[in-house]
Amino acid sequence: MRELRAIVLVLDSVGVGALPDAADYGDEGSNTLGNTALAAGGLSLPNLGALGLGNITDILGVPPTDEPQASWGRNAEASAGKDTTTGHWEMMGLHLTSPFPTYPEGFPDEVMEAFERETGVGWLGNYPASGTVIIQDLGDEHVRTGKPIVYTSADSVFQIAAHEDIVPIERLYELCSIARERVCVGEHAVGRIIARPFIGSDEEGYTRTHRRRDFALKPVEPTALDRLAEIGVDTYGIGKIGEIFAWQGVCESPHVTDNMDGFSKLVKRVNSDTPGFVFANLVDFDMLWGHRNDAEGYGRGLEAVDARMPELLSAMIDGDLLIITADHGCDPTMPSTDHSREHTPLIAKLKGIDRGVDLGTRATFSDIGETVLDFYRIPGRCGRGTSFLAEVRQA
Repeated sequence: MRELRAIVLVLDSVGVGALPDAADYGDEGSNTLGNTALAAGGLSLPNLGALGLGNITDILGVPPTDEPQASWGRNAEASAGKDTTTGHWEMMGLHLTSPFPTYPEGFPDEVMEAFERETGVGWLGNYPASGTVIIQDLGDEHVRTGKPIVYTSADSVFQIAAHEDIVPIERLYELCSIARERVCVGEHAVGRIIARPFIGSDEEGYTRTHRRRDFALKPVEPTALDRLAEIGVDTYGIGKIGEIFAWQGVCESPHVTDNMDGFSKLVKRVNSDTPGFVFANLVDFDMLWGHRNDAEGYGRGLEAVDARMPELLSAMIDGDLLIITADHGCDPTMPSTDHSREHTPLIAKLKGIDRGVDLGTRATFSDIGETVLDFYRIPGRCGRGTSFLAEVRQA
């Protein structure tokens, strides 16, 4: 029989209610999960509901239960910001006291001059935009000139879009790597450089492909993943986990085409005999539905993941630990298309224990990383959070 393992499943952007400082970020009233359920006319999430999801926040169609099969709660974010990198880093014990830089007016001249100088190519765009819109607006000019499209958003990102037939995918990745290493540095060190390949034509329009790649900053100090590596516990990412941590402490992180592909890879990894920590991210909630204000699609995506939860639970063995959470919010019902400053859900399930306790509101996402380290019996841990493993075991 294989060794026991911990599993963290991040439902990217599935927030559960505004944090006390949400108004400072323009996010007062956000509740990604609750508001999505209302907009969709109710959600059917019987498996997540049985684990206690309805006990965390009001979700139309998912009532609270008196007999949850897992422990439940919610996480508050201690770091400044509301982006993917900040949320995942904090989960694994790294807190940021100031947010990554953002560029609501586009990048300054010195950044774009450095991009042109270091890459040897020009550029189009350089303003905040929806990725699906800007490729329609500038796609024809890009195809004609070969100049990549540069844009940003409310998040700390430098995004480079290019047609796969005009800029080969490996060249696009090279441009992003140059931007990461030699352009967006110092005071302009954004959280992520993102490659955004697309296909299509002026007649049929342009469509982004699944070959996106993120080039994140390296963690500025060791994380829980490094502590695991020190004792020989490998971390197996699913989706963009490896990119978020710049591959520091992550041994593999296969690309996924969508949530269902990611879930299949998660189940396969949990089913394997190879020991190690499994850390998965399902990004479609954020990328496809949250940023596009598509509450209906968001709701369908949640129901699709819920329908496959029995597969994941069946792949686990008695004693395995599953933690389900998120990295921030992205409420599709709000006027903004940006991330929202929210609590994130917390479900903690030890296979073999079919009951749970209220874990309350955790002071930091880092309680998750501390719990994982506690599960693998690492003394001292990271010291940035408080393990809830004992509470889950005593449920």
